[in-house]
Amino acid sequence: MIKKVFSLLFSIMMILSITLNTKVSAKEFNSPCTKEFNWYYSFNKEEGVPHGPKETPYISNHKVVYCGDTSKKEIFLTFDEGYENGNTAKILDILKENQVPAAFFVTRPYIKDYPDLIKRMDEEGHLVCNHTSHHPSMAKILDKEKFTKEFTEVEEEYSKVTGKEMPKFFRPPMGKYSEQSLAYTEELGYTSVFWSFAYKDWLVDEQPSKEAAKKKILDKVHNGEVALLHAVSDTNTAILDEILKELKSNGYEFKSLNDLTPKKE
Repeated sequence: MIKKVFSLLFSIMMILSITLNTKVSAKEFNSPCTKEFNWYYSFNKEEGVPHGPKETPYISNHKVVYCGDTSKKEIFLTFDEGYENGNTAKILDILKENQVPAAFFVTRPYIKDYPDLIKRMDEEGHLVCNHTSHHPSMAKILDKEKFTKEFTEVEEEYSKVTGKEMPKFFRPPMGKYSEQSLAYTEELGYTSVFWSFAYKDWLVDEQPSKEAAKKKILDKVHNGEVALLHAVSDTNTAILDEILKELKSNGYEFKSLNDLTPKKE
């Protein structure tokens, strides 16, 4: 009798152990991956359509955009603002003259140091969006509280300056991401905004020539383009008016990220 009781108890314990282990394994299997990736895109000029990274198909499971509707001649202009190099006021003048909306992805220090520029961006109809407080790789921040703080500190500073809530668009610093960082970002109500065009324009001491930059920008233009430019670039500032006018004359319309319909994969 005692042997039967022990046998029964042992069987129950084994079943519970297997069940618990199965649950843990399933949980581990379903947990978002923390491996860091760098954003990139591929572009075939003949096809005229950009494609995101093949290594991370999971981006389609999250609120991620990098290109709009490729059947429409629309461009979504975005600027990254890690620091000021004396160009942003000129850029805003050019955008105003050409009636072109843009999104400016800013850090907390930028908002603190240049509140008048932030107010002007907002008042002139541009989106002022989140680029984190300290510009880290968000894929490397595994602690959710620390991750969240990178967003909320920027939101709070923006609200102090404008009295408004920050638009829920996020540009991952350096284009670094993981499945977990995209999931955390989405949980905070944000859409991660990557890009389908960018070029090496951020090195202030190694600026491309105006001719080379214009050629690169115009050769790679495509329907639904999300263009990433850095406002620290003197070259970008020098050619921006000419670029906007030429693209408009070629039938392209510049739209706000609020109007972006994501490219179908």
